[in-house]
Amino acid sequence: MSLEIRLAASTDAFAACNVLRRSIAECCVLDHKNDPAILDAWLGNKTPQMVASWFSSPTNFSLVAVEDGVVVGVALLTAAGKLALCYLLPEARSKGAGKALLARVEQQACSWGVKALQLHSTATGEGFFASQGYIHSGKVRSPYGVETIFFWKQLGEGAPNAGRKRFCNCNNN
Repeated sequence: MSLEIRLAASTDAFAACNVLRRSIAECCVLDHKNDPAILDAWLGNKTPQMVASWFSSPTNFSLVAVEDGVVVGVALLTAAGKLALCYLLPEARSKGAGKALLARVEQQACSWGVKALQLHSTATGEGFFASQGYIHSGKVRSPYGVETIFFWKQLGEGAPNAGRKRFCNCNNN
């Protein structure tokens, strides 16, 4: 297995869209409960054209995880410090791609001077984000009808366990 985390390009939009759609449909059953109305609403903006526009936005930092030439994961960080996307193909779960994407996103956030990241997780992703040091701070209903978990994580030298961070050399001064 050769895993590469790299900046997403507009040419990755079709493959990244596939990751998003498959991950939501196949991995997030606990969240959407196979309700066609929820799935239609959740997947409605997951088109190659929309994903390409997210990738090209100057206020977003977009990554793909590529394994043996195949896009297996996608992450998107906004300039406001929100992790808007972090999805993997079902077959790529529990192999390190999610951790690698998240580490690179956190590194970028630090370079922007972001002090804390925030995200809305699915119930499916809750354990993953908790295991990566994110703090559960309540539930929020998404616009497409799924209850999400609000998580946040302080970044940089003042963060708990900052001495263990190998990927972020933020200066909070």
